[in-house]
Amino acid sequence: MTDARFLVVFDADSTLIRNEVIELIADEAGRGAEVAAATEAAMRGEVDFATSLRSRVTELAGVPVSAFSRVKARIEPTPGVTELIDAVHAKGGVVGVVSGGFHEILDEVAPALGVDLWRANRLVAVDGVLTGEVDGPIVDAAAKREWLTRWADEHGVPLSRTIAVGDGANDLLMLEAAGLGLAFNAKPAVRAAAPLVIGPVDLSQVIPLLP
Repeated sequence: MTDARFLVVFDADSTLIRNEVIELIADEAGRGAEVAAATEAAMRGEVDFATSLRSRVTELAGVPVSAFSRVKARIEPTPGVTELIDAVHAKGGVVGVVSGGFHEILDEVAPALGVDLWRANRLVAVDGVLTGEVDGPIVDAAAKREWLTRWADEHGVPLSRTIAVGDGANDLLMLEAAGLGLAFNAKPAVRAAAPLVIGPVDLSQVIPLLP
């Protein structure tokens, strides 16, 4: 694996994309409003993320896997994301995404946007229908920090040359570990804790900060 000049790691939902994917999937079960309220509480840091995610995923039980195509069609990339990713690559950097969302959606969205590395949760499906369970360990705040440091190590990038971008409480450990942590489209607790806040919902604002 070749070394990179630097590494930029994004959160996915409400950062790389405008949507919260779990809410889009919940809409397919008619439970979007309930799940949206629980997601908001988790992003503000009011409840434990892993516990909250497992609880919210139970609301997805019965949704057919075929609904993912409708969910993917509703995904809106955040303004400026392709410009930023192109700029990272032009400067010799690597782009990663680590998400509390789901591989079932990210596996299509991430490469389409030019992302190099990504990690998320997986949903359990039986006979083409979601069971309401998560497969394996939850990608939580500690896991986000772990993937940032692992990818930096794998690509020969010192942590001082890493940038992390996120909006929710489960991004805080990743933002703290990175050489530069950016609160983007962020909840109040994240804006208060992050060293730098990006105001406009436009990821091209990050380009001048690239090393």
